[in-house]
Amino acid sequence: MSSPLHSNSARLSLIAAVALGLTGGLLLSVPLKRSLTQQPTFLIGTKKYPTSNPFSNWQGFNNREVVVLGMDAGRGNTDAIFTIRVEHGETKITQIPRDSYIDSHGFGPLKVNALYARGGPEAVKSELTRLMRRPIRHHILINLDGIRGIADLLGGIEVDVPKRLYYVDKSQGLYIDLQPGPQILRDRELEGFLRWRNDEEGDFGRLRRQQLVLKSLFRKLTRPENLIRLPALITTAGQNLKTDLGPMELGGLITAMATTQLETTRLDARPFYRDGISYLDTKWPEISEPITESNNYKNWRQRFIF
Repeated sequence: MSSPLHSNSARLSLIAAVALGLTGGLLLSVPLKRSLTQQPTFLIGTKKYPTSNPFSNWQGFNNREVVVLGMDAGRGNTDAIFTIRVEHGETKITQIPRDSYIDSHGFGPLKVNALYARGGPEAVKSELTRLMRRPIRHHILINLDGIRGIADLLGGIEVDVPKRLYYVDKSQGLYIDLQPGPQILRDRELEGFLRWRNDEEGDFGRLRRQQLVLKSLFRKLTRPENLIRLPALITTAGQNLKTDLGPMELGGLITAMATTQLETTRLDARPFYRDGISYLDTKWPEISEPITESNNYKNWRQRFIF
């Protein structure tokens, strides 16, 4: 038989748990400043009930920059590299060409997409901090399976395919056959769209296609009905997504993006050869030259904006 002291302690613990739950529920129900002004609802029978974004109270991402690394099929080099920064009412995405030549401090001359295989995310963040001339302290690593899973949960990604894309590589199990025009891409079709580069544009064309997917994914993720599903989306990514951000930080980053305007740029680059290897000579930002679409770079470089 329980003692009165034990019974009182149990009641106090229950009361504390209820109070904590109510407090947490109130905090997590704070609506987004703009995106959720018309709060989404769900139906039970004939009655509508409001829903809320569980990350909407997170405000900790101003002026912090995150590098996103998309893994290639071999899970060694990084197939896509871009940074995300939320500041002054804008989400700024800067795409870094993967074949950019760098003379790294730790590993010598190499392509920037080889950094992860050599030294992991810490090497990537350290080198990009030096090259971009601003601190990049966080990373998100995601492979194609994770991208496909998130896209499928969102009902696919809407993309206007610019031209016929056809390629077969039996050794990689890769079959790409896409017709031009607006369409919703899922699963293997989305993977093929992201990986295809079999024309004279090479990686520059693939960077533009990756940009189309980025913009479409951004639009979908920041819809109110999808913001409230962020926990499910993050769970879906599962083992295909690795990051040094906590779940609240990751969800908060996406929520912060939803309250801003999107600005996308890509670093200027031109191809060259060194020791028989093809590289890109990339224009890294200068301290006095912010990365914006209005920059006028030197004439000998070609400007690529996506």
